Amino acid sequence: MKMVKLSHELKSNAYPGRGIVIGRSADGKYAVTAYFIMGRSTNSRNRVFVEDGEGLRTQAFDESKMVDPHLIIYWPVRVLGNNTIVTNGDQTDTINDGIKAGKTFEESLRIREFEDDAPNYTPRISGIMHVENGKYDYQMSILKSDDGCGDRCNRYTYAYENPEAGVGHFIHTYMGDGNPLPSYEGEPTKVDINGDIDYFTNLVWENLNADNKVSLFVRFIDLETGKYETRILNKNK
Repeated sequence: MKMVKLSHELKSNAYPGRGIVIGRSADGKYAVTAYFIMGRSTNSRNRVFVEDGEGLRTQAFDESKMVDPHLIIYWPVRVLGNNTIVTNGDQTDTINDGIKAGKTFEESLRIREFEDDAPNYTPRISGIMHVENGKYDYQMSILKSDDGCGDRCNRYTYAYENPEAGVGHFIHTYMGDGNPLPSYEGEPTKVDINGDIDYFTNLVWENLNADNKVSLFVRFIDLETGKYETRILNKNK
């Protein structure tokens, strides 16, 4: 697959929805992930990311304006041992619980499907990063409706072993704005990952649509020590 610039992918789509990037830093030293959320409605835009322990949760910016927490409030990131789980919904907990029970990433997601938000049927996108003793691999998943049919779920899982430095994969929920919203198509897009955590965070944030972006989470995990750095940006302050 041809690699494309992440900045271009973000800038060229006014509404990718929610997105996950996973890969390896250009210097090869870090496992990298980014997760962002966007919103069109007042309810969707009324959110912030809050770091909680090793994980991340969404929270209403103004509790008095929160209309429906369904599909809005969840834990996008949880850490389980050497695994970092990143998703766009409460399937974070499904994966976490499944792995605790001895299931694989893919097996854990078999009891889930796309979101119940007809007519969009928003895809559930998920990723898991495994860092241990200097070794690194990751997997990504998308659960989506079959061409907009709410009765059929298509399941795709992608595995990346010993990822190349400066390379990542990007998956998001929508191909662009619309009504209904068009679901993501194809395998995760191969993208470049450049710079340190601050450079990368700024690159993602600045290339997301200014009107629709809501929050961004970025984490760099040291492959040798497992220690990490995190950056969180919220439009609501």
